Amino acid sequence: MIYTHASCLLHDPGAGHPESPDRLRTLLHALSAAPFAGIPRVEATAAAQSLVERVHPGSAFHQVFTHAPLADALRLDADTVMHPAPASLDAALHAAGAVVNAVDAVLDGRTRRAFCAVRPPGHHATPARPMGFCVFNNIALGVTRALDRGLLRIAVLDFDVHHGNGTQDCFASDPRVLFASSHQWPLYPGSGRLDETGVGNVFNAHLPSGSGSREFRSAWREQLLPAVDRFEPELILVSAGFDAHRLDPLAGLDVETEDYAWLTQQIVALAQRHAQGRVVSTLEGGYSLTALAEAGAAHVHALFDLEARPD
Repeated sequence: MIYTHASCLLHDPGAGHPESPDRLRTLLHALSAAPFAGIPRVEATAAAQSLVERVHPGSAFHQVFTHAPLADALRLDADTVMHPAPASLDAALHAAGAVVNAVDAVLDGRTRRAFCAVRPPGHHATPARPMGFCVFNNIALGVTRALDRGLLRIAVLDFDVHHGNGTQDCFASDPRVLFASSHQWPLYPGSGRLDETGVGNVFNAHLPSGSGSREFRSAWREQLLPAVDRFEPELILVSAGFDAHRLDPLAGLDVETEDYAWLTQQIVALAQRHAQGRVVSTLEGGYSLTALAEAGAAHVHALFDLEARPD
């Protein structure tokens, strides 16, 4: 299943902002090609405010909800803007809701895998504050839903070029959740050091500027995937950022489209081994429209194990 919602196209941080609606338009267009026609599309429902407030008890999030009816844009941090009412709040709630919906679908047996084509992204939003283009932590809400439903081992795999500091902060002290991330180092947000290990459930792999396929695949093959394999997750969630691609303008890695397909295949194999094939992936970063279309399509193609090559 592919989850999305029209409201995710209405969140507009402003002219020239890299996290623009064109990102999602481009990806949805790529996923309209023939190989993806058989994947059911589902309109996401909004996440419940009560669930959001459990993941984000910080007072900054009260401002997000109370600002929604106002006429002026609200700058949540230097990079994160809420558009005037109610576009950004609707988009953020539906982006988070898509991941919650997808978790329910895989746990109910309605599908084994799901991709959430949504924005704004989420993995930088901490329990205390929105940041880094992210309003709510979409993947963290999905994890919380899975924990509520009784799962005891959930793995979050994050291959965005930027460290998913918010997701790590949400679960670093919870041994039921493993967090594994490859990211350019050093780079925003400055977290994801090798000595950040949580309670033995956090695994970070550094990729120096200029790293490409060899380094990216090595980090996952030799460090991160073995940790996930040992954990034996009952469900895998993926923060799918495509800004480590060599074409991306906001970072300095040289990952190729084929590397995303390779890693997704490895994730699916792990899920088949331990999690009844259950994977929920959601869009995070990716700011070259060309790379986002190509790499996003390659990821979804491998996620759903399609026979035909994507156009």
